[in-house]
Amino acid sequence: MENMKQAVKQFWNEEDGIGTLEIVLIIAVVILIALIFKDWIIGLVNSLLGEAEGKANEIFD
Repeated sequence: MENMKQAVKQFWNEEDGIGTLEIVLIIAVVILIALIFKDWIIGLVNSLLGEAEGKANEIFD
């Protein structure tokens, strides 16, 4: 049991965190997804903004 406890503790202490390569890969994947779903995202944003504008006009008119 003590050996396992030491192994977990050693693993936890050696963890370096996220490196530059991981950050670049995550950004690349996010950009790729945004490019694939570009038309859908634009349509969704336009729809939401149109609804928000309509509600704002109802409130202030």
